[in-house]
Amino acid sequence: MAERRRIIEGSWNCTSCGARNIPARHKNCPSCNNPRELTGKESEFDFGDVDASGKSTREGVTDEQALDLAGAGEDWFCAYCGASNRGDAKACRQCAAERGSDAKAAPVADLSPKPPPAPPPKPRRLSKVWLIVLGVLGSCCFGTCAVGYWGNLAHDFQGEVVATSWRRAVVQERFLPETRTGWRDQLSTTAPRMPVNGAGEVPGVTNIRDCVSRQRGTRRVADGTERVCRTKSRKVACGTEEKCTRRDKGNGFAEEVCHDVTKYCSESYEDCQTETRYRNEPVYAQQCAYDTYAWKQVDQRELKGTEDPPRWPELAAGANERVRREESYRVSVRYDDDGVKEHVLEPTREDEFLGWKKGQGVTLTVTNLGKVEKAVRR
Repeated sequence: MAERRRIIEGSWNCTSCGARNIPARHKNCPSCNNPRELTGKESEFDFGDVDASGKSTREGVTDEQALDLAGAGEDWFCAYCGASNRGDAKACRQCAAERGSDAKAAPVADLSPKPPPAPPPKPRRLSKVWLIVLGVLGSCCFGTCAVGYWGNLAHDFQGEVVATSWRRAVVQERFLPETRTGWRDQLSTTAPRMPVNGAGEVPGVTNIRDCVSRQRGTRRVADGTERVCRTKSRKVACGTEEKCTRRDKGNGFAEEVCHDVTKYCSESYEDCQTETRYRNEPVYAQQCAYDTYAWKQVDQRELKGTEDPPRWPELAAGANERVRREESYRVSVRYDDDGVKEHVLEPTREDEFLGWKKGQGVTLTVTNLGKVEKAVRR
């Protein structure tokens, strides 16, 4: 592709008199005649802005004198007086000192294109309605936090046990035959075994019968094909565009090189493919009745009490039977300054319950929201 080159002239600022935007071709300030030196950032050149293609917004140099300066090589600074000199000069133009190994080279700037900074997100303006909603939500959140903090503050109250109660029950269960249904492929004939002392039983599966076909579920099956299209995007060539780069020559001039390169654009297209179509169809299986055994409740005895010691009702297990025990305990504590609030404790074991007696003093730790966190006997 065609290549285009041109020379861009930079500018510098004088730190002696403050003159600005002095063309690079001037080695001395036009205002104060002070020579451009390495110190005070006078060695730094401004080459102007570039557009989206990287092309300089400044006009290229065309006169012979400036082009001669641009081609003289990198500037150097005299080690004796500090003045800047052309790259092809053998002696300092300011003090006539010969260029030696101690002469300082001009700094070269990196003019390679850099990605533009991302634009800052546009602030979203909220309507008055949203501002009111946010204000209400903020007030609610603050109020909730404040109430939560206040509600979790705890205080100690003195209370008294006003009542105790207990309940004990014995449930008698018998291993009895029953009829159930199940899927034929999950049933395997097994002989039942009766329990010994209420354990070791096997329910068994016998007399499998009366099997009928019933829907057990569904499954997906192929049902031909269908054309499915999806919208996608791709990059395609859409002409050419100019791209430019600049290189600092180290003497106040920069060389710009431009090329015409292929331009790519986004294009939407339909990606269509033939895919398998599926349908749901019912799955049937044989459901059968069968005989088995299961534990069933046949009797229950219950005892309740208050201040008397807990005891179990009498109920013995016979053949093919077992007994299951249930128990619950309650301790009622009345508290606060007026003694009108009540809290119920529910011990899980008999020894815990027996530690509570009617008329006994209790210290309760209660939050402002009324939650009892701890109850300790006094």
